[in-house]
Amino acid sequence: MGYEEEYQAFMNAHLQARTGERLRRLQEGHDQAERLFLKQVWWPSFNHFRYLHPEYEVNDFRDGKRYLDFAYIRPAIRICFEVDGYGPHLNNISRWQFSDNLERQNQLVIDGWTVIRFSYDQVKEKPRRCQQIVQQVIGRWLGDELDQTSLSFGEKEVLRQAIQKGEAISPNEIERNLKLSDKTVKKVLSQLVEKKMLIPASGTKRIRAYRLGDQVKHPI
Repeated sequence: MGYEEEYQAFMNAHLQARTGERLRRLQEGHDQAERLFLKQVWWPSFNHFRYLHPEYEVNDFRDGKRYLDFAYIRPAIRICFEVDGYGPHLNNISRWQFSDNLERQNQLVIDGWTVIRFSYDQVKEKPRRCQQIVQQVIGRWLGDELDQTSLSFGEKEVLRQAIQKGEAISPNEIERNLKLSDKTVKKVLSQLVEKKMLIPASGTKRIRAYRLGDQVKHPI
């Protein structure tokens, strides 16, 4: 399915699973900025919405409830993604509210969350840069998961390089970063292309760069 179909299925699944305040927050809090983040940042990065939770409820440090724009949750990883608008309400925010927002983020970090924040303008005007940041922060975890696969040591290290960069990577970069010979890098890249873990990003006869393939993007 394409983005629209996947998005509707994603939202319907979460709407059907919620009741009370959690349902109300999803209906009212999931607005233009959040939808734009999904369409311009998340979907182009991963082509699915698995493990992503919109308007995710967490316990407040004052024993109340807070809601995160998005939470990415898997074993050993919890990432909060927030999209902050810029409008008149920011000018009217009180000092107490400003401090409260900072305290909220600090408490999330103390509780083991990684917190990534974007402005609405970033998501709208610089989606590719936002994609890179999202891929890099999730790639830190995915890079560790590679240790559980049957890939060779060289294949794992090359994939880690591609994941951490978050965009197309050249053979020269891999040679320089891993201190490998040209021959070794070409061999490993060819193996990863055969396994559909990397695909050529530029060039035909002589490939100048590679990017992550669906075999890497989809499992996360």
